Formats: sequence, structure tokens, C-alpha cells
Amino acid sequence: MAVSNIISLLGGIALFLFGMGLMGDGLKKVAGSQMEIILYRLSGTPVKGLLLGAGVTAVIQSSSATSVMLVGFVNSGMMKTQQALSVIHGALIGTSITGWIICLSYLGESGGLASLLSTSTIAALFAIVGIVVRMTAKKASTKHASDIMLGFTVLMFGMQTMSGAVSPLKDSPQFLALLTTFSHPLVGIVVGAAFTAVLQSASAAVGILQALSATGAINFTVAYPLILGIAVGASVPVLLSAIGAKVDGRRTAFLYLIVEAVAAVVFAALYYGLDAAVGLGIGSWKMDPFTIAGVNTIFRVLTAIVLMPFNRQFVKLSEKLIRISESEESDNAALARLDERFLQHPQLALEQSRLTVNDMAAMSAGAFRAAAQLVWKFSAEGYGKVERMENLIDEFEDKIGTYLVKLNTSELNVKQNEDVSKFLRTISDFERISDHAMNTAEVAQKMNESKVGFSGDAAAELRVLTAAVEEILSLAVGAFTSGDIEKAYAVEPLEDHIDDLCEAMKQHHVTRLQSGVCTISQGFPFNDLITNYERVADHCSNIAIAMIELNQDDFDMHGYLIDLKKQHAHRFDEYYETYTEKYKL
Repeated sequence: MAVSNIISLLGGIALFLFGMGLMGDGLKKVAGSQMEIILYRLSGTPVKGLLLGAGVTAVIQSSSATSVMLVGFVNSGMMKTQQALSVIHGALIGTSITGWIICLSYLGESGGLASLLSTSTIAALFAIVGIVVRMTAKKASTKHASDIMLGFTVLMFGMQTMSGAVSPLKDSPQFLALLTTFSHPLVGIVVGAAFTAVLQSASAAVGILQALSATGAINFTVAYPLILGIAVGASVPVLLSAIGAKVDGRRTAFLYLIVEAVAAVVFAALYYGLDAAVGLGIGSWKMDPFTIAGVNTIFRVLTAIVLMPFNRQFVKLSEKLIRISESEESDNAALARLDERFLQHPQLALEQSRLTVNDMAAMSAGAFRAAAQLVWKFSAEGYGKVERMENLIDEFEDKIGTYLVKLNTSELNVKQNEDVSKFLRTISDFERISDHAMNTAEVAQKMNESKVGFSGDAAAELRVLTAAVEEILSLAVGAFTSGDIEKAYAVEPLEDHIDDLCEAMKQHHVTRLQSGVCTISQGFPFNDLITNYERVADHCSNIAIAMIELNQDDFDMHGYLIDLKKQHAHRFDEYYETYTEKYKL
């Protein structure tokens, strides 16, 4: 084989891989941003998991990519290991679709009417339509459709280049001798696995085998162990994706290898055993791209049929081989949702971010309520609880913020950009609420240590303010987690009334100091609590305003506040009057 043929072969492989990737990305984007969400929500039964795995993999053209997603699902607690295994079986079937797409590049070789569907004709038509659509498209979805056509064009030319580069091999004695060594089951499986591991794609490995089969030099005895080995080698990228994952994520990745390895052993033993016993007589069959695709698909389908009944046993085996450590048992499940494997799937990453920010919001509100209770009944256990929650919320802000910044570098649509902006803007407010909760707990601790209490009037006023702040927290958190804009509009009137309450309480305290009802030692914690409670209400207002702003195409925060307070729009007067009646000093 001349140097020029080797260069052409490598160039063809490069074009093939690039075209397959471009086509797969386009298909995935055209299929919609909800595809990954559907995958984990609708795979509740083995049959559903099998069908969804096959469908999604047929769309994105990669069983490894589907399985990497599954590792992320299981790693973040979204999916059970056994549930993911059913999807893996479907993914193995779905990946065989690529082989049939590749067969289109060989249709013209049969002559007659089929010659109209030659590689050159099909590729040229797809290239013309694809580039015209690409140049004239206004919508992103239309451009993604053109990516499918252009990717298919590149893939076809890549296959044509590979076929042309390897065609001289049919007359090469050295090549024919090399193929003879591949006919040994163990050698063929190992070579197929190693080749696929290097390419990081089973579809690409099958495509290259199809190109080689076009020479007419490959028979069933050579092709069969290579196909089995290609299946095993496809597990390598999945195993690499599980590095750093939690135990369940690692188990899921290992299950991919277990299934492929067991399938290779079972079907190798079945074929070679029967051939030795009764002489099947198919080893000398000449393979072509169509029969390669057929054998690969039949092997994948039979793997699912034969091995799916043993899913539970496979899961138990993975649990015995990969055991959980004490440190992994203590990992925070909410933060585990932010798996970097999801960053390649923005809608899924956003869904996980939303759930995690919602948990952070609920924890912030819980931290304040726990701290407020310490003012009236202090305990070291309660103080420790608030401190732990505040530390955890700090960690949430850091992890969520970092995750969202990474996500923001992906290609996002308008709605997804709005969600990222909303989360980035609000996590700092939730974190600051927990800071004020910690400040409140520290005030309560000092009061307990110095045995300082409040007068009857001061205590009554503080209880009113506490109830108002707890309600605004419920409003803001509830509006945020449910996306209820009307509830968000109710926050600002209550924040306005809380400001009035705080101002009135400060004036009342001065009056009590002058009359001797309260002392200066009582005044410090009283004013500190008022300040912290008022700041909590301010952050609730920020959260609500961020929601309202992102809900409108053209929004001016300053103008909105003026509109509320001066023009009394958005039921401001109605809400404000309700809160004034509800929270009186």
C-alpha cells in the first residue's frame, strides 16, 4: 500500500469522523433541547428504556454519548442503575443505524437505476441543498438542518475516500495474510476492541470495516470477531467519562463494559461452538458493507434480547465489584446533580441547575427561620444547625456559579440564556439571606450569653417583624421555585411595608430608651436584628425583581419601582393595604 493511499485513508477517516459528528450534532439540535429530559423522565420500565435508548442513540449517532449521559444521570441520582442498564441495551441497538446510513454510499455500485443513487450524486445533492439552506437560513433550527445535510455530505465523501484508498489492498498478499490472523476469534476481538478504543467510536470502526469489506477480501470469519471486538472497545470512552464520578456513576459505566464483554463471549462461544459441532458453513461468505451492517444490527438486537432478562444480576455484579466508600456516603446529593457531563446537553444542565438552586432557596429560608427561633429560645444545637446550613449554602453558591459560568459558554437559546441569568443573579441573594440568618444566630448567642432580653413592647414588635419577614421569604422562594410571576409582584409591596415597620420600630425604641423602659444593652441586639431582617427583605425584593425583569422583553428595574410606588401599578395598593392590616405594631 503506497504512502499516498495511506494518507488518503487517514484523510478519509478524518472526513468520516467529522461528518458523522456534524450530522449527529445537527440531528440532536433539530430533535429539540428536551430530548435529554425525555430520556431520563420516560425510561421507567425496561421496554421504555430500551426503545428510548435506541431512539436517542439513532438521533445522536453515538451509543457512547448516550451512555455518558446515563453515567451523569445515575451519578446525580436522577436515574437508578438498573433503569440505566435498559437504556444501554437500547443504545447498543441504536448505534447500528449508522452502518445502514453508510450503506447509502455503496448503492450506486449495483448499477441500473441504483446508479442514480451513487455516492457522488447523493453527496452532491445534499451538499447543494445544505449550503443553500445554510446561506439563506434565518432561524437557528433551519441552520441545524443544514448541518445534517452538510455532515452527511462530508461523511459520504469520507467513505468514498476510504474505499478508494483501500481498494488496492484486494490484490495485496500481505493484507490477505493479515486478515487471516484476524480470523482467530481472540485476535479478532482484541484488534477490534483496540481499534475502536483508539477511534473512540464504534460507528466509525464499523464504517471503516465496511470500507475494507468493499474490497471483497473480507469473509464472515474475519468480520465476525472484529464486530464483537468493536462492541467491547466502544466501552472505553464511557469508562473514561466515569473518572471522578460517584460510585453509582462508575457502576453504570462498568455495566456498559460488562454487557459488551459478556455479549462478545456468549455470541463467540455460540457461533464457534455450533460451527465446530454441525459446520454452519458461513465462514467463507464474502462480506460487503450491507452484510456488515446486517450482522452488526443482528448482534446488537440479540444482545438485548438475551441479556436484558439478567439486568438485575448484572447490577448486583457491579455492586460487588465497585463498593461504596464512607466518604461517598456523605456526599451532598443536591450538589451531585451538577454533573459536568450534562454541560454538553444545555437543557438537561439547566434542569439540574434549577433543581439545585431551588434546594438552595429552600435552605436559605430554612436557615433564617431556624435563626429567628433562636432569638426566643436559644440552643447550641440550633446554632450549630444554622451554622452548618450557612456553610453549605456558601458551597452551593460557589458550585452553582461555577457550573452556570461553564454552561454559559455553550450554545443556548433565548429562554436558556434567561434562565442562566436568573440563576446567576439570584444565587447571591440566597447566599446573603443565609449570611443574615447567621448574623441573627450570632445575635441570639450573645443575648443568651449576656442574659439580655427584650421589653414586652419590643418583643411584640419583633414578633410582628419576624412574621412579616418569614412571609416575604415564603413569597420570594415560592415565586422563584414555581415561576409564579404574580406571586413575585406581591413581594415588593410587603418589602415596602417591612421598611416602614423597621423605621417605626427604631423610633419606638428611642422613645422607650428615653422613658427608661429599655436599656442601651438591649438596644444593640434589637437594632442588629432589625437591620438583618430588613436586609433579608431587600434580598427577597431583588429575587422577585429579577424574575419580573426576565419575564419581560423590555424592562427597567428603576422604572418598575417608580411605577409601583408612584403610579401604584400591578395591584401594589391592594397588596400593600393587605400587609398593613396583617402586620401592625
